[in-house]
Amino acid sequence: MTEVTQPPLATGAHNDHGSAKLIFNWLKLAESALGNNSDRLNAINIFPVPDGDTGSNLYHTVAAATRALEDVDANASAGTALATAATAALDHAQGNSGTLIAVMLNALAEPLTKGPRLTAPLLALGLQRASAAAWAALSDPQEGTMLTILDTAAATAANFRASITHQPEDSQNSRKTLGEMTSRIVETVWLAVEETENQLAQLSEAQVVDAGATGLLLVFDSLRATVQGQSLDPEILESIHGFHVAHPHVHQGMEVAEAYEIMCSLQLTPLDAATLRIGLNEIGNSVIMSPINTIEDDEGRIRWRVHVHVAEPDDAMRLIQPLGETENLAITPLHTGNNVDVSCQPITEAQHREP
Repeated sequence: MTEVTQPPLATGAHNDHGSAKLIFNWLKLAESALGNNSDRLNAINIFPVPDGDTGSNLYHTVAAATRALEDVDANASAGTALATAATAALDHAQGNSGTLIAVMLNALAEPLTKGPRLTAPLLALGLQRASAAAWAALSDPQEGTMLTILDTAAATAANFRASITHQPEDSQNSRKTLGEMTSRIVETVWLAVEETENQLAQLSEAQVVDAGATGLLLVFDSLRATVQGQSLDPEILESIHGFHVAHPHVHQGMEVAEAYEIMCSLQLTPLDAATLRIGLNEIGNSVIMSPINTIEDDEGRIRWRVHVHVAEPDDAMRLIQPLGETENLAITPLHTGNNVDVSCQPITEAQHREP
């Protein structure tokens, strides 16, 4: 699938019928929006670690999703396209925020297999599943983050869905109704993003909103714009605290204890997955584990994405490596991320060896 030629920041031609082309246009627009705003998202990134990389992580994760769609037939179903994109996003997710948005896409794809195109009822069902999956993936979920935004989007979609049940089925499944639902979602999500500043002490003290939540707002507005064939709302971020280009990078100068982010994909049995989560919780924090798919191999294992912050990388690898071969392994120091002019490159799988 190749990108549709169109004016900058406009997408969602009405001839895509809510199919694979719509999914591609949505994620491509989201990728562009996140890329254009990654510096300011990084600037306000102080939770859970003030390492200033949320914008970059979201951008690279969504970019992995759109790359996976380049070879998908433009006339394929929305469910097929989104499942392909979500698998790639999870397998190549970066950071807490990237992993959570990949979990969202993965769960959102599940109900879309029931129909050839994206509709308001299916979006409502998908967001319910996405919210539940995101909360389940985290060992220590927190309000005032991307989780709150997903909850808000899911509740808004469910309420809107309930309000249209009296309409004929064709009307409920129309592009117009889907567009109305996405507008309502963006409206409530924007308010929820503003409120994150008051939900976490770190954000209140710094007088900024949550960076991941703000990035997710851009993703939802990209969906709205795509469905309605419009541009992104140019004013949607104007009132966001800390988002003006003149505002400082608030994460700079904040003390970050020496720590490392470990991310990888590997095949796990249900018992191994549960055991690994317990072990990672004991030695680190920000643990996120999510199944990439539900396809079992000959040993009853499925593919998982694993994310954790630890003081010593080897402690995590001693738990992970005995369980199987890792793929897409990245070990990134977090304590250098908030320093000026420091380029922090992840350690790749080839560079890490079991001690």
